Amino acid sequence: MPPTTARTERGRRRLAALAAVCVLLPAQAAAQGRLQVELDAPESVRALLLRHLRILRADAVLPEAAADRAALVRRTRREVADLLATEGYFDPQVSLRRAGDAPWQLTVAPGERARIASREIGFTGDLAAGGEERAARREALRRAWRLQPGEPFRQAAWDESKAVLLDQVSARDYAAARLAASRAEVDPVAGSVALGVTVDSGPPFRLGPLVVSGLSELPADLVARYSTLEVGEPYDRERLLALQSTLQNAPQFASVIVDIERDPALADAVPVRVEVSEAQARRLGFGAGYSTNTGYRGEVAYSDVNLLRRGWELYTGLRLEQRRQSLYADVFLPPVQARHRDSFGGAIERSDLQGLRLTTQAVGVARATTRGDIDTQLAFRLQNERREPEGAARSSANALTANWTWRQRAVDDLLDPRNGHVLEVQLGGGARAALSDQDFVRLYGRYVRYQPIRGRDVLILRGELGATLAPSRDGVPQDFLFRTGGAQSVRGYAYQSLGVAEGEATVGGRYLAVGSVEYVHWFKPDWAVVAFVDAGDAADTRKALDPKLGYGLGARWASPAGPLALDLAWGRETRSLRLHFGIAIAF
Repeated sequence: MPPTTARTERGRRRLAALAAVCVLLPAQAAAQGRLQVELDAPESVRALLLRHLRILRADAVLPEAAADRAALVRRTRREVADLLATEGYFDPQVSLRRAGDAPWQLTVAPGERARIASREIGFTGDLAAGGEERAARREALRRAWRLQPGEPFRQAAWDESKAVLLDQVSARDYAAARLAASRAEVDPVAGSVALGVTVDSGPPFRLGPLVVSGLSELPADLVARYSTLEVGEPYDRERLLALQSTLQNAPQFASVIVDIERDPALADAVPVRVEVSEAQARRLGFGAGYSTNTGYRGEVAYSDVNLLRRGWELYTGLRLEQRRQSLYADVFLPPVQARHRDSFGGAIERSDLQGLRLTTQAVGVARATTRGDIDTQLAFRLQNERREPEGAARSSANALTANWTWRQRAVDDLLDPRNGHVLEVQLGGGARAALSDQDFVRLYGRYVRYQPIRGRDVLILRGELGATLAPSRDGVPQDFLFRTGGAQSVRGYAYQSLGVAEGEATVGGRYLAVGSVEYVHWFKPDWAVVAFVDAGDAADTRKALDPKLGYGLGARWASPAGPLALDLAWGRETRSLRLHFGIAIAF
């Protein structure tokens, strides 16, 4: 190596060493100046001090000057006292010392925890006025107060109790309620706290008209058609949130906010502000799936939720399944005061199930009504049906039918019910005097009970009964007769394979009886195993009913769309195993 190059290399090494020293010296100094503190405190307060006390942080540094160290000690004592006061310790003993070069020793004796000696809850404003209703409400609010005499005092619980009290007052009638005063008088010697709070309710609020903003493409009266709020009714936050939820679930809106101005000057008729943003009106979708009942499925669907700029909802599509194909179009009109929902539509459907080739063309109108957990529907349908049973004569049927449905869903979760029941009753029929080929009346009932057992396990009981009153099944549409078998019916048998034999086909009968018992054991949050027993049959006379038994085991996965079911069932009549796959919602 040339001399010049060697000298240059040695210079670089010296500079690197000098830079390393410059970096290490401050780091070593910082390490030597770090504040090392050992905490001696009871477990009841230790976690609180470790989480919030500044002197116990890893980056705490020991001051050089003696005056600064004295200030550190005073600040630490003050911080400890403030922290412990939030947990009800108002007379702590705190010391921070160091012997020589040993770590600092922080010793904390919190003392006795203060307890609530008394509480006073007062009211001003309209709620403080006379009258039995107001007096009963004041008493109910006092009973609901969370902090009772004798309980330990905690600042967080005190703040939460005040917030809950104010929320309870302002949730109904008194939208402008506020805390007028609050006090927590501490007696450190006695270890007690006297609490007092006063709520000013302000005036009672009554609702005024809806004031809607954000509409551009949708009709101006659409929001009002979803609302059940009446001008002049008392303010109730739950009623406003219910309207907000209803509008949010409507497909025409992307986001919704429903609220009022909490200005006492507007209390006599406060406008209800509804701020909306419109959702995309038109959508084109594609889907695919599989079911053991009807095989593989492909679907294309189109929707327009602002048809003709009237807020009407159009849903149309083509669904192609291995054993069933359908083309449909339905139009749903906006609700009338959130109570009635009218619709009309038509469909063409072809199916080939159990040797019965069926072609149905139908148009219909319906009115649906919802009140709480009860849904009702009255539907009229004009249809033509062509039947081609394998090995038997072809036939056709025309019918103008009326069908009334009453359904109650009293369950804890619509997608994944584990407690409650579903009850459904149907009454329908047609007459020769009204464009039908046959006089008939159809009666149908279904009951499903979800009974929780041992934590998350569920016992599911299901029963179905049906009867079509007619001279014979001839001329009665298959929709008004009964077949059963398959997933969510009688497992262990093919879909709609239990019915009346006609040639080599299975067609609908006039009577139905089905029962099922299923036990679901959830061994993980999203996974369960099931054991079940099903029995049922469909026949043309009551005497011919011969329930077929199916039983087996299965698995459930709690998917976002509901519990997916995979069941392996043994059909005692056919003496064979059958696999069933579908969504395990018994609605």
